[in-house]
Amino acid sequence: MNVYFACSITGGRQDAGVYQIIVDAMQAAGHEVPTALLACEKVVDLEIVVEPEEVYTRDVAWIDDSDALVAEVSTPSHGAGYEIAHALRKGKPVLCVHRAGVLVSKMLTGNTHANISIRAYQSDAEAARIVIDFLKALED
Repeated sequence: MNVYFACSITGGRQDAGVYQIIVDAMQAAGHEVPTALLACEKVVDLEIVVEPEEVYTRDVAWIDDSDALVAEVSTPSHGAGYEIAHALRKGKPVLCVHRAGVLVSKMLTGNTHANISIRAYQSDAEAARIVIDFLKALED
């Protein structure tokens, strides 16, 4: 399955460790993750040289070509929010995961769209398990 992974880049990288765990789990399960680079510690340095229009065009094409979108939303991100909305408009299944106890935007938690799921996790391992279970259910 082709999975678009969304997370915070410019909004803060304090959750980069769990980003990598989620991406690694998806790839280990055989999923293609075109945005795996977003989990990389050096993503800010790599993306700063790319023009905004190029990022937009590239990322929208990746979402359009994806089978699903998985977002780690513990750290607020304008970009991830936009990507989630775009995926929903395109009819893609979306999973948003976040650390338990973190306040998540009511634009996400109040969204009643049939294709969005929002789940809290207690540990990095649980985050990965939630993601893999979500993707497995889509394949069944």
